[in-house]
Amino acid sequence: MRAAVLHEIGQDKLEVLDDVEAVGFGPGKVRLRIRATGLCHSDVSAMSGVLPQPAPFIPGHEGAGEVLDVGDDVTGLSAGDRVLVCWLPACGACPSCKRGQTQLCLAGFMNAGTPNFKRPGGDVFGFAGTGTFTEEVVVGAGCAVPIPDDVPFEIAALIGCGVTTGLGAAINTAQVEAGSSVAVIGCGGVGISTIQGARVQGAAQIVAVDPVASRREAALRFGATEAVSPDEFADAKQRITAGEGFDYVFEVVGKSATARTAYDHTRRGGTLCIVGAGAMDDNFQVNMFELFFDEKRILPSMYGGGDVLRSYERAIALWRAGRIDLESMITHRVRLDGINDALDQMRTGESLRTCIEL
Repeated sequence: MRAAVLHEIGQDKLEVLDDVEAVGFGPGKVRLRIRATGLCHSDVSAMSGVLPQPAPFIPGHEGAGEVLDVGDDVTGLSAGDRVLVCWLPACGACPSCKRGQTQLCLAGFMNAGTPNFKRPGGDVFGFAGTGTFTEEVVVGAGCAVPIPDDVPFEIAALIGCGVTTGLGAAINTAQVEAGSSVAVIGCGGVGISTIQGARVQGAAQIVAVDPVASRREAALRFGATEAVSPDEFADAKQRITAGEGFDYVFEVVGKSATARTAYDHTRRGGTLCIVGAGAMDDNFQVNMFELFFDEKRILPSMYGGGDVLRSYERAIALWRAGRIDLESMITHRVRLDGINDALDQMRTGESLRTCIEL
């Protein structure tokens, strides 16, 4: 079958090959035919080494498709079911799951170290234990979440990661209050979803911050009340909040520099929400006096900060009701052969979300 493979960490191009085989099918597993997958910045981060991932590997974790076959002991799924791919499934038995913090379950991460593909030259890993830049993939049954018939595959794919992450940061983690002021730093697919979440929550001012003009323009269409470049952010803080700072600032880049900017633009007693996934050697620093004196809440948000299955259902309900716009987030569509062009468009900020149709 065909798949896009990264041979070594640090390479910026994928090779589309037709000699890849999905492996590992058996009890507790399902075989999926991927129909659509989104290109998420985390895929690029794994390719560059910012996020840890063994190579060679197939990127992609934001996918949707159909069940081809189910292994023994799998219940609730049958061949032909339409599903989205959950890259962080909950085991239901670990301490995090028992506390209701299923987004902190580590069971899915354990899968990342087990190859789920092979080629004539050896084993190939799937990013985050999945790997959706391929025609077929074998995953644990918990990674295959049934979707209603009225949800297109490309919409379900977005819900599988970026939309859930962004909406959840605003709704679950920060719990944005109606009438509040919000700033979102980084307006790619996850940032746009965060803006939509803040709008759903009733924020009065939503300032989008991004260096790319086209992304600032897009942010206005998705609910931002103002969009500024990073150089204009301090002025926006002064004009909108009289210099006090925003009630909520979301960092959706994954860099310590932007996290520090977010902290500085959050009011005393306000909330800084870290949504971007960054590198292990990129340290965010605050001094002990400001940490105590400013009483700013620093809230990391992992995969939307809540039960992902409930978050999927909520995203579908909001989409059906017209409260969030998911179709317009897909700015580019390509076949698998166009994956490297799509990567370039993401790196330059030209695209919000690219849908890869398989």
